[in-house]
Amino acid sequence: MPLRVCRQVKAGGVPIGGGAPVTIQSMLSCPAADVPGSIRQAAALERAGCEILRAAVPDMEAVRLVGAIKEAVSIPLVADIHFDYRLALECVAAGVDKVRINPGNIGDKSRVRAVVKACKAKNIPIRIGVNGGSLEKEILEKYGAPTAEALVESAMRHVSILEKNDFYDIVLSIKSSDVQTTVEAYRLAAQRCDYPLHLGVTEAGTERMGLIKSAAGIGSLLLDGIGDTIRVSLTADPVREIAAAKDILKAVGARDEGVRIVSCPTCGRTSIDLIALAGQVEERLRNCQKPITVAVMGCAVNGPGEAREADIGIAGGAGDALLFKKGKTLGKFPERDILNVLLAEIEKM
Repeated sequence: MPLRVCRQVKAGGVPIGGGAPVTIQSMLSCPAADVPGSIRQAAALERAGCEILRAAVPDMEAVRLVGAIKEAVSIPLVADIHFDYRLALECVAAGVDKVRINPGNIGDKSRVRAVVKACKAKNIPIRIGVNGGSLEKEILEKYGAPTAEALVESAMRHVSILEKNDFYDIVLSIKSSDVQTTVEAYRLAAQRCDYPLHLGVTEAGTERMGLIKSAAGIGSLLLDGIGDTIRVSLTADPVREIAAAKDILKAVGARDEGVRIVSCPTCGRTSIDLIALAGQVEERLRNCQKPITVAVMGCAVNGPGEAREADIGIAGGAGDALLFKKGKTLGKFPERDILNVLLAEIEKM
């Protein structure tokens, strides 16, 4: 999938932008004071496939998270900093791989210069994060609302602060809880700068609605070739964000590892328990990294054709199902056996 041409930065050893694959991010949801809980959650996120991890650092006590998490996981760690520039300096000294700040809210020019100097010395990029709920008062007054234009103007203002300090290892995020505003803002930003873009719909909601809004917003932008790293924000266990991000990337063709499941919505012709069967196939193949398409179809109308187009698939009948692999029929099997037969054939691939 072609991506917008932009600069490249590195968070630890992970490249962002410049033609690198789109990376998956998430954020710790444990209280910053709960170091053991944060470590457990960080490890779970890494196992799930998180590639860049962010942690809030609200005070000096929370800086100890940096060293503890760096020892526990191998993925890059981003420190999320607001207001107190000294937190950024301490996190850089502690070995963080990336810093997320808004240069405009950490104080005067000398404080910005101090953060820039520390990040430059260790080749640490800075992500500027602008959200619809955190716009400057004068920009809100100018536009009357957190519009796409308002978000981008705020972001460019923050970018100029870093550029005036000769700092260009920048990643930009411009998020709104409104999908249309988010998409419009990122499209504007993609035209106005060549920095890598971190995509997300902020405060997207519960797992169900948050996934829908994120798929619509992030997916639309990725299909435009816009976006270098993503976070699916869900009011849920952050491990669920990783699964959602993987699915979005697979759906738009940004990744080909892992199984792609094609299944029909069922109709009056379906004579096997396809809904349960499709759910079982999805669950059993959740951790399978083979880049294959698996079809789970319910009848003989579209089933055999769809199954033949897949790498492997089944088409249900009256209490049984046909198994197809690479366009060839392997046989007919009882409904009670078809799941295990399918999984056994996939194992051989």
